[in-house]
Amino acid sequence: MSADPAVIFVIDDDLSVREALRNLFRSVGLKVETFGSAQEFLAARRPNAPGCLVLDVRLPGLSGLDLQRQLVESDIGMPIVFITGHGDIPMSVRAMKAGAVEFLEKPFRDQELLDAVQVAIERDRRERRERMEIAGLRRRYDSLTSREQEVLALLVRGLVNKQIGDKLNISEPTVKLHRGRLMHKMAANSLADLVRMAEKLGISSARQPPPPE
Repeated sequence: MSADPAVIFVIDDDLSVREALRNLFRSVGLKVETFGSAQEFLAARRPNAPGCLVLDVRLPGLSGLDLQRQLVESDIGMPIVFITGHGDIPMSVRAMKAGAVEFLEKPFRDQELLDAVQVAIERDRRERRERMEIAGLRRRYDSLTSREQEVLALLVRGLVNKQIGDKLNISEPTVKLHRGRLMHKMAANSLADLVRMAEKLGISSARQPPPPE
């Protein structure tokens, strides 16, 4: 489905369902790991790879919905495709509100499940890329001196060099020096780049459009 290897984690207490899904996913070149319960899944070591959960709603012990809630509370962002033979509207609404990709009632067509899994995998790849990007930005930001961080915060609020100098009680040439250094450390090609980076890091952006460079 993509150049990056993906892993599908199937959790269903019915062995025949697990085997059928294993064969289905393997037939399209996907790696599959199967589990008979949520507890078994939680106890297992999982590869650091894009993928998703194909999860039965009704399971012995911890239910599929309870597992979803636990993963969300633990900040484990794994996309979930629910499957069930005993679903209802409140159950599906709860699952979708908590971020499920799809809620399929048995019997479903193989292609329906494959399509939902494709969406889930692509979501996971995208979110992984975003997390890696933000982690890289955070490392760059942490490499800035405290003064450079102050200048950055004022830049993305839309202040020009002279205003920043007045705020920090430093000269305009010194502001330009700090600005050049922080732009280099952040690998920003323009002020617009820097503003986008700051937004991803949660640093307050300009209340007004930044001035022309």
